[in-house]
Amino acid sequence: MTKSSSANTSGLAPLLGEIRACRICVEEPIRLPLPHEPRPVIRASTTARLCIAGQAPGTRVHASGIPFDDPSGDRLRAWLGVDRETFYDAARLAIVPMGFCFPGLDAKGGDLPPRRECAMHWHDRVFAAMPQIELVLAIGQYAQGYHLGKARRASLSATVADWRAILAEERKPRLLPLPHPSWRNNIWLKRNPWFEEELLPVLRAEVSRLVVPHT
Repeated sequence: MTKSSSANTSGLAPLLGEIRACRICVEEPIRLPLPHEPRPVIRASTTARLCIAGQAPGTRVHASGIPFDDPSGDRLRAWLGVDRETFYDAARLAIVPMGFCFPGLDAKGGDLPPRRECAMHWHDRVFAAMPQIELVLAIGQYAQGYHLGKARRASLSATVADWRAILAEERKPRLLPLPHPSWRNNIWLKRNPWFEEELLPVLRAEVSRLVVPHT
């Protein structure tokens, strides 16, 4: 992950205020402007040690303003082994998607890729303001491309398959690549049983260590 020389380390709260008021993709878009009103969705804190880096909100999350407020979120919480209360506690778990706003739909009715403006303007600053993050869960190719950079493998499948080596790399924060928990990946999950048999136990152990309070 790169860090901008202009990264704002003066405080996370003011930065989150800037993000939630952001209209860059409408007023200063790289290409076409966002086709609807922005509604940035992000959860972050100076105490969370685990960060979920996804793609971008879908239509349901755009309506609710709650990240992973859909069946994909249910599956993701099952992968992590946490309940909704824990998942939505920003003091314990940050959620920083590659695109903060719903990007709109393509001609076939699928979600467009995350807007490039978000990563360009905000991501380096957000992660610079959260130096305490120990592990990033990079969900999908866009998050993996940003967080791994040139170290990303040739495909999402190859990247996730090499999860042990990626997790063991000397980097801060550490990185664990995951596929998207969408139902669209059901076939991928059936073809790759090692994901549930080998990766998920390690994932849940990390979540237990970093997120779940122990008495």
